[in-house]
Amino acid sequence: MRSARSLSVAVLAMLLTLATLFVASPASAATVRYAALGDSYSAGVGAGSYTSESGSCKRSTNSFAYLWKNAHAPSAFAFVACSGARTGDVLNNQLSVLDSGTTLVSISIGGNDAGFASTMQTCVLDSESACLSAVATAKSYANNTLPGLLDQVYAAIHAKAPNAHVVVLGYPHLYQLGGNCVLGIGDTKRSAINGAADTLDAVAAKRAANAGFAFGDVRNAFSGHEICGSGTNWLHSTTLPVDESYHPTSAGQSGGYLPVFSAAV
Repeated sequence: MRSARSLSVAVLAMLLTLATLFVASPASAATVRYAALGDSYSAGVGAGSYTSESGSCKRSTNSFAYLWKNAHAPSAFAFVACSGARTGDVLNNQLSVLDSGTTLVSISIGGNDAGFASTMQTCVLDSESACLSAVATAKSYANNTLPGLLDQVYAAIHAKAPNAHVVVLGYPHLYQLGGNCVLGIGDTKRSAINGAADTLDAVAAKRAANAGFAFGDVRNAFSGHEICGSGTNWLHSTTLPVDESYHPTSAGQSGGYLPVFSAAV
């Protein structure tokens, strides 16, 4: 009788040990294969410390993607976001890093398709009416043409990486209205530019939801840190080199984009 009881105890202990191993295994052995796609906001343009291999794509070690990689040590990390990228560039040049083993993807895209850079140039250098016209054109493009382009990108991502959790990142408001800037554009232009960001975010969020992807809205995270904001600025105003103008600083990447992305992962 004692031997049977000892055997039962031993068997029970072994089963408990195995159960513990099976429960712990997914967490301890989980592997993340992360691919960071997209445009300059994902590359980290404006945040400095660019990797030598990235060239004109200006991928920064201060970008939210690189910071997340450093903190979580994924088993694989493909960083292919590139300054100036449009939806076609993602489709043609960035998707090759994805496969069925990819488990996490981040992307911001669409701003360049809608003419972000030229619109900002018009608003800074030209009249109020020219600015409002440029913004209206960009918003029309975002509402009428961009949805189909985003659908193509999101569908292609899903086809290449069907097992991945995909996080689409939006764009912040660039300006705080009524802010404390002595120089710069007025509130009418600022409001129009912020409205364009709202349109881009609304379109991207809707298309992401339709694709089953998560959307990371960074506008609240940047609140108070916009150009002319009351706090520390997390966005460059007009600066040199000029391609870094109106992009997040390293603080904007770490304090704005990184927490939003981390919460959506």
